[in-house]
Formats: sequence, structure tokens, C-alpha cells
Amino acid sequence: MTGRLVLAWVLVAGPAAAQRLGARVAAAPDGTVRLSFAARPGVCGNGRNVIALECAGGKCGRGRWGRTITLDHGFDDDEVEYDCEPGPVRVSLTMRSGRVQSLRTYVGGRWVTPPRDAAVTDLGTASARDAVDFLLGLAAREDTRAGEEAILPATLADSVTVWPMLLKIARDERSPGRTRHQAVFWLGQAAGDAATKDLTDQVDDADLDRDVKEQAVFALSQQPRDAGVPALIRIARTHPEPGVRRKALFWLGQSGDPRALALFEELLTKP
Repeated sequence: MTGRLVLAWVLVAGPAAAQRLGARVAAAPDGTVRLSFAARPGVCGNGRNVIALECAGGKCGRGRWGRTITLDHGFDDDEVEYDCEPGPVRVSLTMRSGRVQSLRTYVGGRWVTPPRDAAVTDLGTASARDAVDFLLGLAAREDTRAGEEAILPATLADSVTVWPMLLKIARDERSPGRTRHQAVFWLGQAAGDAATKDLTDQVDDADLDRDVKEQAVFALSQQPRDAGVPALIRIARTHPEPGVRRKALFWLGQSGDPRALALFEELLTKP
């Protein structure tokens, strides 16, 4: 896809406010651009290197953090304990010549006041919708670290259903490969039962490359067992590509599910 066609997709897909957000980011000087937006319910973080999902009853204190993502932001998580705060999502973008080179995602905490000579542009709080449109537009067009890193904060946004947009990125062969892999992974994490059929469709799509199919198999392994295990068993039994079948069997082996054990016995005792 040419830059012109990708840009056209972003302009059509995103509302005017999201376009203005992208323009403000692009107009920032080299250095760091900060923006914040509301986190969806069940998300909390320590403001540094931990983001928690599916917090129980809105209580995200120590010992009740649900599924966690530990980010490599250079902090020592064993030295100090932190409360888990329910937002906002904070995104720090590294800019060079009007383009985003990389980004870091945090939940909770507060921005540290930068030194006077630091090139930091704070865009304040954006709407979750505008932030998602900007981030997924970035993901769709940038074949850099920034493109793949933009997926995570988009999945944390409040009141925005992101999985249809993630499916569009994952299926678009013109999107950067690393970003497609991230889209499939977070599709499995964020979309739940509604995405299971689409993930199995991804595995069965003869036009997709093997890496994307295997990432879809992994995403299925992260689904609740009642959704993921039957899909993995079907793939292990019937998929035409041995490598994809082998990957499904690997993740079934990690599940500990009795249905997986029954399949292993069947395969091992087959004449």
C-alpha cells in the first residue's frame, strides 16, 4: 500500500477530531509528545511498568491484579510496591522529523515534570475515540516499532470496540507484518468469545502467511477454554499445514484440558 492510499484510509476512517490529533502530533518538535485518555473498566496500572486487565470488581489492589502485562520500561518492580490505579492510559511518543519513532504506554500514575531544556510536548487528555483512531491509523501505516507498539494502548481505551479494526489490520496484507502479528495477539486478548470465529477463520485463510496463522493459533490459546480448546482441537485434527497443526498441539499441551489429553491419546495410539 502506498503512503497516499494508507493516509486516505485513515482520513476516511477517523473523525475530524482524530485527524486534528494526528496533525498536532506530527507538528510537534523532535523529542517527546505526551497524551492521555480514559481506560476501559477492569484496566489498572502502577503508573510505571505494570498494566493489569480484568480486575475483580474494580478492585485492583496488590494481590488482585488479574492478568498482568509487565512492560520493559527500565524500572525495578521488586524494589517498591505500587497501588494499581484505574487509569488514565498515558502514551509517550518519541518524535523525529514529524514521525513517531516509538512509543511507551502506562496506566495510572502522573507525568513527571520534565527539565526546562527537555523537548516535551503535552497534548493533554484526548477522547478515547480520537486516541484509538490515531493509534490504529499509526499502526496501519508505520512499519516501525511505533506501529506495533500502538496496538496495546488502543486496546485499553474506554468505550471503544476495537476488535473490528484489529481484524481489518490483521487481514490486510498491505499492513506491516509485525503490526499484523500484534493485532492478532491483542484480538485474542481483548475480543473474547466474539472474536473466536474470526481467529479460526484467520487460521483457515489460505492467503495468509504461516507466521500470521501461528499467531492466530496462539491467540486462540488465550481464549477461555470453552471457546479456545475446541477450535484448537479442530485445527490440530484437520489443518492442511503440518506446522500449524503442530503449533495447535503445542498450545493444547499447555492447556491441561482433558479434551486435549484425549486427543493426544488418540493420535499416539493411532495405527
